[in-house]
Amino acid sequence: MRDEALRLGFDAVGFAPAHLGPEVRQRLDAFLAAGMQGEMGWLADRAGQRAHPRALWPEAVSVIALGMNYGPEEDPLSILGRRDRAAISVYARNRDYHDIVKKRLKALARWMVDRWRDSELKVFVDTAPVAEKPLAQQAGLGWQGKHSNLVSRTHGSWLFLGEVYTTLDLAPSAPEVDHCGNCRRCLSACPTDAFVGPYRLDARRCISYLTIEHKGPIPHEFRAAMGNRIYGCDDCLAVCPWNKFARIAREPGLMPRADLAAPRLAELAALDDAGFRALFSGSPIKRIGRDRFVRNVLIAIGNSADPALCAVAERLRADPDPVVAEAACWASDRLNKAA
Repeated sequence: MRDEALRLGFDAVGFAPAHLGPEVRQRLDAFLAAGMQGEMGWLADRAGQRAHPRALWPEAVSVIALGMNYGPEEDPLSILGRRDRAAISVYARNRDYHDIVKKRLKALARWMVDRWRDSELKVFVDTAPVAEKPLAQQAGLGWQGKHSNLVSRTHGSWLFLGEVYTTLDLAPSAPEVDHCGNCRRCLSACPTDAFVGPYRLDARRCISYLTIEHKGPIPHEFRAAMGNRIYGCDDCLAVCPWNKFARIAREPGLMPRADLAAPRLAELAALDDAGFRALFSGSPIKRIGRDRFVRNVLIAIGNSADPALCAVAERLRADPDPVVAEAACWASDRLNKAA
């Protein structure tokens, strides 16, 4: 099965029982009790199923954890110094990884059904309450680093995860152990101090959350720290020393599109709804919609210190969306004060 998964394009494969220890639910409950999920109410709605695989599907016996490498060609932090350009998270610079990984999972599922006709299975790619990272650690793919994301000794911080829940009783892999040691690079790198401690992320302060999940105006206390990051943030991932072992992604759909590697803020701010949908067709960015996206672009424009972008912000002061209009006013005022 491992060989077939690798043949299909996965880069990491492991096996685990369909069971997680009580510490997973305890960590999740503490996170939710502190309100650190912000507007992501879906995390609380199905917390029991997330922490207990068999609560999601009682027939599950084993979990196949799979990883697909999306290692970048260049340092994703190099774009942060180009203030007239937009920084888009590595994972969102081309096709939606959900579609790519799910296609491979379904191919693996068909192979499994042909081989074990009496078995049953379900496949998941961040589309159900599945504790992907704890399961991946239990299956030996990596460990949850201090930035709360999975770290692999082979792929660093650049793995997309998918799972197959199956009724097959598979021999488990050896779980991975924590190799972070005394390192705190990811914690120190966060522009908004979103980590309340090692392994503890307050999503409400995280730029990825603010630019993707948060629907209203960006809180003023985080705007300057966002810089030119308009969709997601790679800082804590990019500084991990385990990335020295990472390789460039081999899946064409995960390689960066030329027009999204360093797009101009002025061009992105000019997008109407139709233009936004056309540019981001097939992209994970499409799901946040034009208004939330342009809101993010305007924050980056306000941080650009580029007087040439002031006219761009001025034009959007009268945008029909009040959140966009507010961000435009903030950006314009900030640029005028810096002039």
